[in-house]
Amino acid sequence: MDDEASFREFVSARIGRLSRVAYLLTGEHHAAEDLVQVTLIKVARHWRRVVQGGTPDAYVRRALYHEHVSSWRSRRGREVLAADPPERDIGRDESADTVRRIVLRNALARLAPGHRAVIVLRYFEDLSEAETADTLGCSVGSVKSQTHHALARLRVVAPELVELIEDSEVPA
Repeated sequence: MDDEASFREFVSARIGRLSRVAYLLTGEHHAAEDLVQVTLIKVARHWRRVVQGGTPDAYVRRALYHEHVSSWRSRRGREVLAADPPERDIGRDESADTVRRIVLRNALARLAPGHRAVIVLRYFEDLSEAETADTLGCSVGSVKSQTHHALARLRVVAPELVELIEDSEVPA
């Protein structure tokens, strides 16, 4: 199989997961689409080397998070966030899971990008502290402290999620 076909097959199999992770990182659909697109363009340029390395999933995951960090570092101080638009279906009966997802999305959006990345990697991607550190290019100690600070911030911005946060801190 040639490189282009191999890359297309890889993207087809993983685009949904990459898009969900990008959305959790950015908090916006358009920004998530842009993040995935820019990341995949950069990965495509080096696809042969990525495949030869034997871990394309890890490489693409790392590239996605590094691109996210690069994008918010370059925008720091220039971007002004607006309040969330009002809910469209005001009279709709929301289930508990839907409400929890909305609260979680809003809470993640209120975290600093680095804290959001640690939370997404540890609890959505279910990576170990070592894998998270490797992906973010930092020490395991940094992952531990960033996770601690991010969970503390979540307790403040979304007290209704405290039981989820406490469940995640139970030692294994």
